[in-house]
Amino acid sequence: MTRVLNAGRKGPKSGTTRSAVVFLHGYGANGADLLGLADVLADHLPDTLFVAPDAPESIPMMPGGLQWFPIPWIDGSSQEEAERGMMAAVDDINAFLDALMVDEDLLPEQVVLFGFSQGTMLALHVAPRREDAVAGVVAFSGRLLSPELLRDEVVSRPPVLLVHGDADDLVPPSSMPEAAEALQAAGWTDVYAHVMQGTGHGIDPDGLSVALAFMRDKMGF
Repeated sequence: MTRVLNAGRKGPKSGTTRSAVVFLHGYGANGADLLGLADVLADHLPDTLFVAPDAPESIPMMPGGLQWFPIPWIDGSSQEEAERGMMAAVDDINAFLDALMVDEDLLPEQVVLFGFSQGTMLALHVAPRREDAVAGVVAFSGRLLSPELLRDEVVSRPPVLLVHGDADDLVPPSSMPEAAEALQAAGWTDVYAHVMQGTGHGIDPDGLSVALAFMRDKMGF
């Protein structure tokens, strides 16, 4: 059974929804952590609805922190618990996306998944396994989980933008080329990568500018 996700939202500046960006936040954060980016992006994506679901699980010993799934090397959980949590989160996000598209009368090619850190891990797992390709995946500061499974499990190949800071001390910068290589090996032809110079585990204005250009292109603005 999927869980209903609470989600913050910022309506399109024009008043008419012709596309949507779904933010998937990182470990220990919540949807509001990324929804603030909508204030910067809205002027350039005036017909876009921005939504940011909260991960459904609280983190033990981290009051207010949320997670999409446990991370063994951080919280001491088992690999089995992490995998079980990941699969549950995948089901939750797929149900959330399906409902969003019905409620807002959107097609998959009008929706971008925008992930950060753990949210990127989730986005890069969900999008290739959906029957109809979304407009694109913006993947900040994360990694591709289980790359060895991708070739056999891929169903659709949406455009992917990988962005990573070269000073990231939480998720190694090498995760970006590793993800790009795995995507290309699985048949992707529409993969882009951008290095944020001097940036740690975060999103800088340069990276956000590249992401905006990618989204405008893939959503037809």
